[in-house]
Amino acid sequence: MVQLLQWHTAAGGMDASMALMAPGFDPDAATVQDRDVFVMLMLGETIGTFVKQGVLDAGLVYDLWAPGLMWNRVGPAALRQRDAFAVPALWENFEALAKGELG
Repeated sequence: MVQLLQWHTAAGGMDASMALMAPGFDPDAATVQDRDVFVMLMLGETIGTFVKQGVLDAGLVYDLWAPGLMWNRVGPAALRQRDAFAVPALWENFEALAKGELG
């Protein structure tokens, strides 16, 4: 988990988190092409996949991170991309993690 947090920080995740939580951020207007949205989606999908596969403990993830809150910010963009590409599995592990369906 520590290495994931380091990767997240190195990829610009702290800046992305701040941008996504800013009062002016509009989840309904955001796209996956927005770097901050994409960084958060990659982190969430990676962590969700690790939880799904038993590599990371779900309790640890929920104690350290707020996947539901982050999904609420980037999920609308992810779902639009999923529909545009007609790939039901796109971003599914992040979504499942956010909904508490993993672990």
